[in-house]
Amino acid sequence: MTTRSMQTPSSIPYTLAIFGVLFASICFGLVPYFSRGLTEQGVAPYAVAFYRYVVAATLLLPALISQKESWREIAWGLSAGAVMGLGWIGYVKALETLPASTVGVLYMTYPVFTLAIAWALFADAPTRRSLLASSLIVLAAVIAGSPASIPIQHLPTLLIALAAPLGFGFGICVLVHRLSRITPLARMAAVSLGAVLGLAPLVLTADAAELLPQDRSDWLLIVGIGLVTALVPQLIYTVCAPVIGASQSAVVGSIELPTMFAVGFLAFGEAITAPQAIACAIVMGAIAINRSRKTRNVPTVLAKSPER
Repeated sequence: MTTRSMQTPSSIPYTLAIFGVLFASICFGLVPYFSRGLTEQGVAPYAVAFYRYVVAATLLLPALISQKESWREIAWGLSAGAVMGLGWIGYVKALETLPASTVGVLYMTYPVFTLAIAWALFADAPTRRSLLASSLIVLAAVIAGSPASIPIQHLPTLLIALAAPLGFGFGICVLVHRLSRITPLARMAAVSLGAVLGLAPLVLTADAAELLPQDRSDWLLIVGIGLVTALVPQLIYTVCAPVIGASQSAVVGSIELPTMFAVGFLAFGEAITAPQAIACAIVMGAIAINRSRKTRNVPTVLAKSPER
């Protein structure tokens, strides 16, 4: 698939693009299944994060090399990837002990961090609608992380889990404000490679027992987390999101959160409590409220051509 084909998505039927975004978002929501499956086999959280990014970083490296003259943008992309990769350790760590539904709600707080970072670092002031949506998301996170849902001894784990949406928010800001001059595939490559480089010191100094699953059959989980939850859905989203627009992509993409709830219920036997269900509904409502032509998220930004 060439870069040009990625930049001319109008040839894709609208309905097909809707299903593409829906499929990709469901794949993103499957992360807890692969993540917890690996950590239960003794794989360290940082190794799980490494496996998620290394496939895309390797396969998309030629796209990054072709943009080597834009070294400033590449440096920003690598930095964003490193922050995102290290932050994702907190997400994987939280999934070891907390319900996937709760961790999913916490992860969906990334728009709040995005607004704060964009305002602080890039003077991108939030709109009233985005502030309202962010307030609702904070309320949802408080409900999902309340003592009624999570024992108080897990509070430190909850706080560590917020490193993932913080890193993701920083990544969105960099993609929006610093990476518009390089091609979409190069942006994906830079962020993925940055995550790999950020996690590499931990991986290189770890024992083999922390890097490899105990059962060889669980290597499929490594393949799955790299392909099923990362590279394949990212590419599909990159092609389909521009067809339906950022606003509609955000609304359709909100299926990611209930997918996490379903994974927790079906794969791990986790009961969905009333506070968690309420938090899920609030988050999805906030996404709907915030949908507008200015709505932006990482996959949509990746999908845009440099000229836009």
